Amino acid sequence: MPAIVIVGTQWGDEGKGKATDLLADDVQYVVRYQGGNNAGHTIIVGDRTLKLHLVPSGVMYPHVTPVIGDGVVVDPGVLLDELDGLVAQGLDVSRLKISGNAHLIMPYHREIDALTERHLGRQKLGTTKRGIGPTYADKAARVGLRVQDLYDMKIFRQKLDAALQQKNAVLTRIYNRMPMKASDIETEYAVYAERLQPYIADTVSLLHEGLEAGENILLEGAQGTLLDLDHGTYPFVTSSNPVAGGAMTGAGLGPKHIERVIGITKAYVTRVGTGPFPTELFDATGERMTEVGHEYGTTTGRRRRVGWFDAVLARYAGRVNGLTEHFLTKLDVLSDFGTLKVCRAYRYQGEEYEHFPPHQTAFHHAEPVYEELEGWTEDITQITRYADLPKNAQAYVERLEELIGVPIRWVSVGPARSQTLDRSVA
Repeated sequence: MPAIVIVGTQWGDEGKGKATDLLADDVQYVVRYQGGNNAGHTIIVGDRTLKLHLVPSGVMYPHVTPVIGDGVVVDPGVLLDELDGLVAQGLDVSRLKISGNAHLIMPYHREIDALTERHLGRQKLGTTKRGIGPTYADKAARVGLRVQDLYDMKIFRQKLDAALQQKNAVLTRIYNRMPMKASDIETEYAVYAERLQPYIADTVSLLHEGLEAGENILLEGAQGTLLDLDHGTYPFVTSSNPVAGGAMTGAGLGPKHIERVIGITKAYVTRVGTGPFPTELFDATGERMTEVGHEYGTTTGRRRRVGWFDAVLARYAGRVNGLTEHFLTKLDVLSDFGTLKVCRAYRYQGEEYEHFPPHQTAFHHAEPVYEELEGWTEDITQITRYADLPKNAQAYVERLEELIGVPIRWVSVGPARSQTLDRSVA
């Protein structure tokens, strides 16, 4: 059986957790394929709310095996705290599998991340200071430590000593900080090793055996398309590949295994951190959108920047991910706004762009070309059929679909799983 990829089409925070949770009924594996604990998913089922950071969203279901894939970077202390919190809420986490090839976030990664961001000053990237970027940098430089190194603390110490030679030179000579002691880190990670070993597995073989047995796999990423290291608004991006292509490398699957790619798209746009944002709102409308939408980060609590829907970005995401369908979230937030705006194109130096501009300067200085649509005043949070939405709400959804060129199958009208309208059902 083929796999399904769920990918954010904006700058993250689109509601991927809810979509994953909704679709998890029909799958046997839910795989997190990239990122670290710099992102979060919020899931609401009944009266229970879960805020997940590293554990895949499928943990809610006894029939699902949650998998942390090769492409993820793991802070073992954070992961164990999250698992303990889930157990305290009565959830069984024993099914979790962690790839031995996933890289470990080390204490020096967090320290260097925070120091680098501080020294960049006004040029800072807006990272979460959780060591994600430095860990991926070490992975690319082939000096990183991996989860499988926890099996043999002798090998772990050898790799740690080699890494600290360079890291301590950076900490002491560039940032005037105290060096880190290998013995302290070894002691800390030896405790993690004992607790994590039951979860460590050859996840690539596990997933392929599942496919061969006819089981279904759901691949969920963190962040979104515009934060992709290669395809996002560089340098204001994350350090991994949230796009659908990253799902294959991060999980160890091939193109033939992917049948559907579902884009998670908010009915407006948000982003956290610095970087360009053509449709950003700085007025009372933006303030209201922030508060009604509760636009604060799941992991950091940081306030998100908000703006009108951007069809240029949505078309771009459709192309680079090969989207087959969309899951539109937070339509309810736009109720009672009167007039709604949708960016259909950009204008830069007298030229209009319906697709992503060819260079960074054009995007940074792009002016949105808006079209206006009539809003609606009705409360839509209790509606259970798409056909029962106010006509203006339907017109808004259908206009977005026309502009982005990919079918919108699901429409979310609230945070709960039950508040999801499937347009394929009459």
